[in-house]
This record gives sequence, C-alpha cells and structure tokens, in this order.
Amino acid sequence: MKVYLILLLVVIPIITGGPIFRKSSVTTQKLVEKHGYSFEEHSVQTSDGYILGLHRIPYSPKVQSDEPRPIAFLMHGLLCSSSDWVIPGPENGLAFVLSDAGYDVWMGNARGNTYSREHASYNPFFKKFWSFDWHEIGLYDLSAMMDYVLYYTDEEQLTYFGHSQGTTTFLVLNSLNLRFNSKIKSAHLMAPVAFMENMEGPLTDIAALLFGQPNIWPELFGDMEFLPNTKLMELLGLTACRESSPIQFFCSNIMFLFTGFDYENLNTTLLPDILATTPAGASVNQITHYLQENNSGYFRQFDYGFLRNPFAYGSTKPPEYPIEEIDVPIFLYYSDNDYLSSVVDVHRLMRTLKETTLRRAYRVQHPKWNHLDHIWGMNIKEYLHDAIMEDLESMKNS
Repeated sequence: MKVYLILLLVVIPIITGGPIFRKSSVTTQKLVEKHGYSFEEHSVQTSDGYILGLHRIPYSPKVQSDEPRPIAFLMHGLLCSSSDWVIPGPENGLAFVLSDAGYDVWMGNARGNTYSREHASYNPFFKKFWSFDWHEIGLYDLSAMMDYVLYYTDEEQLTYFGHSQGTTTFLVLNSLNLRFNSKIKSAHLMAPVAFMENMEGPLTDIAALLFGQPNIWPELFGDMEFLPNTKLMELLGLTACRESSPIQFFCSNIMFLFTGFDYENLNTTLLPDILATTPAGASVNQITHYLQENNSGYFRQFDYGFLRNPFAYGSTKPPEYPIEEIDVPIFLYYSDNDYLSSVVDVHRLMRTLKETTLRRAYRVQHPKWNHLDHIWGMNIKEYLHDAIMEDLESMKNS
C-alpha cells in the first residue's frame, strides 16, 4: 500500500512535471484575448519570497467610458488558477461579466500554481519551496496581491470574489490581519469552505483517515507538489474529454466524485480547456490541512501533531481562526449538492460570523448545483450571477 501511495503522490507528479510533459499551451491570457478583451500580467513578491502571477482585465470592449472603475479582485480555488474565471467565456465567466459591468478586474494566483512557480531563493524542484498550505496563501499571498492592486490603481478599496479555497484564504487573512477589513468594500464567497466536518463524497472518509492524520502524513509527504499542470493534461482533454470522445463521461465522473454529481449543468464543451488548465498545482499540505478540518470539526491552523504543535503554537492544539472578528460585509453563495461545502457547515459559518457582517446567504435554487457549478455551471447567470449582481447593486447604496 505504501509503495502505491509513493508512486501516486511522488513519482507521477515529478514525471508529469518534467520537461517531456511541459506546461499546457492554454493560458489565461489566450482565453481572455481570444474574446477581444485587454489583458495585463503583473508580478508580486510576497514577504516570504514567493513571486506570484497577477492577471488583469483593465476594461471591457463593451464599455466605453473614461470614468474610474471599481476594482474586482477574484481568487481561485484549490488546484486551480485565474483561468477558472474566464474558461466559460464572456457570457458565463465571472471575470468577463464583471468587466462588462464596468469593473477593473484583477485575478490572483496562489503560490505553487501554474503562474506562481518562482521564489526569490528556492526552486520548485526542492522541498523547501512546497513548505506551505492555504494558511500562508491567505496570510501572505492575498495580502501582497491586494496591497499591490490598491497601490497600482491608487484606490482605497476593492470588492473581493472567492471560490472554494479562495473563500478559505479570505477568512484566514481577514481574521488574523484586521487592517484589511477596511480595504475590502464587500466579499462575495462562492462555495465557502471553513468548517468541513460534514464534507461528503465517496472518497472523503478514506482520504481523511489516510491523509488527515497530523502525526504521520505531514512528516512523510507534506512539503511536496501535488498535481502540477502539464501538457499531458491538455492532450488528455483534447482526446478523451472532447465532445466527440466515446469516453468523455469518464472526465465528468472523476470531477463529480469530489464535487457532487450534476450532469444537467455541466457544459461538456468546456472540458478540454478545464483539463488543459486544471489541476494547476498545489502543495500536498493544502490537501492535508483540509482533511484535518474534516477530522477535527474545527476551522483552525495546520495541525503538526502533539510533538511539534508546542513549538509552533505554544500549545498541543493549533489555534482556531477568529472569524467572528471579521468586519467586512460578506455575501455567501452555497448549494445543496456541494460535497466540499455542505449546507450544515455553511450554516455553522453563518452563525459564527457577526450578524452585522453577514449581509446575505444565498442558497442556489437548483437541487443538483455542485461545487464547480459556481464557476463553470451552464446556467450560471440564472442561478448565481444575477444574485451576485443584485448584491453588488445593494452595496452601492450602503
């Protein structure tokens, strides 16, 4: 069993990340520019040395105005990238929708993904590069990128949009670094992930049991890369996952195992681009941290085990994130068929946030809406984007 785990999580990522399987040719820039939108790429260095790719759609070709544009900052989920927001195209991609609504759109990329694989001192081939989880992404990556955006645009506030891990990292940053509370006009969190005790799915219990143990797993495989983006994945998408492929259903079923089954809203024409850009790479520690949340029932920092926790935190248990301290207008968007962000856990998050902070919790009115439908769902305007635009409008008068 141990040998197979090593092959799966060590050898395969190394092979698929090698030069023979170079990065996919599908990029956020190409996905944006093919629809006639302007694109900019910026680089930001964090206080701990990671160099992040930051992507911008400064204006929409459909909006002819020289008026200052409010800032929309979008942060992707686990194993994803800025490409998430543009893959569905101008009608359904949230980055395009916000750009058409007059926003100056910025899309972040977390350390370790396709666009953020540089460091001032470490190479991603070395273990030290991968010594992080989503705690550091929230505390260092988000803060560096948002500070850069506000400085570059000479604005005082931005509107935040996060999906999945992009919601987790928002809660991490704004609970531990309260200075950002005044810099965010409102936060719109899709498929919010904080408490995970009721995470579902056929593989959840097995994964949490095997990989969510603080005293074993991090010591063996913690500081390593998990599923980088490669040319191999792009070829897989073009061959096995295109619409004419007789085995296309395998692609959707693999995704559904983790996120919730929803054939009705899966736009199969997007699968080649999804496979070409996702997974975009992450640290094994990010996966482990989420599985620890499922095991413990708490939203707290990484558990290094009873031997190392006293050195890291001064106690045998990791500290919880004080999300009740957050003072940003928050809008939540969740659904009934989300394996990773269950209704019960979202309701617990709602009870934990300040009453004055939580402005609305919108439950998508579709019984099969799953975790990934929040970014790629076929009927996303009707079921989600209209609600988001209503909430944005409500903030104009607040």
